[in-house]
Amino acid sequence: MSPAASTPAYRRLSVEERRAQLLESALSLFAHRAPEEVSLDDVAEAAGVSRPLVYRYFPGGKQQLYEAALRSAAEELRTCFDEPHEGPLLPRLSRALDRYLAFVDGHDAGFTALLQGGSVVETSRTSAIVDGVRRAAAEHILSHLEVTEPGPRLRMTVRMWITAVEAASLIWLDEGKQPPLAELRDWLVEQFVAVLSVTANRDPQTAALVGRLLSPADG
Repeated sequence: MSPAASTPAYRRLSVEERRAQLLESALSLFAHRAPEEVSLDDVAEAAGVSRPLVYRYFPGGKQQLYEAALRSAAEELRTCFDEPHEGPLLPRLSRALDRYLAFVDGHDAGFTALLQGGSVVETSRTSAIVDGVRRAAAEHILSHLEVTEPGPRLRMTVRMWITAVEAASLIWLDEGKQPPLAELRDWLVEQFVAVLSVTANRDPQTAALVGRLLSPADG
């Protein structure tokens, strides 16, 4: 067999595939180093391409690439909370958390890059991307709770719990992905019920909701 015949054929990536490759490489770098310490040369090297090619896809430079990488991770994470409005609420929440934590487990670099803060390249746009995921998650949960007009205490409780889920996920990654995912999921669901129960002591709307959640028909 000739040398030419033994060489695998080169496949040119489509525009979508190349862009996805660059975003994945950028997310991995941004997750393990401060964004201001990552250069376009670093991204090009990680992706196995030239610096001009990176600029071709992201002419706005590193800031545009950083925002696009965050948006890519955010869009995927946002879909984790899509769940049919069927059956008891807590099992629905468990299934949503299963997808959320599976994302964290399989895309730890992207998840860390999405949530890290304090970077000099952080802007109102990057903050809005992250906050958009949190707000979307809160709206999904309130929708499953069948609450169309949540009061300030209930809304605050749901958003606080989402923040706790984020923090627990980051700590879980830092702790070598322990405890097991199923145990972490169940613990977070129990925390959700617990914080709602505390709010119920001060808020009639939440008290009625907790009573419904803990009834045998919904458990």
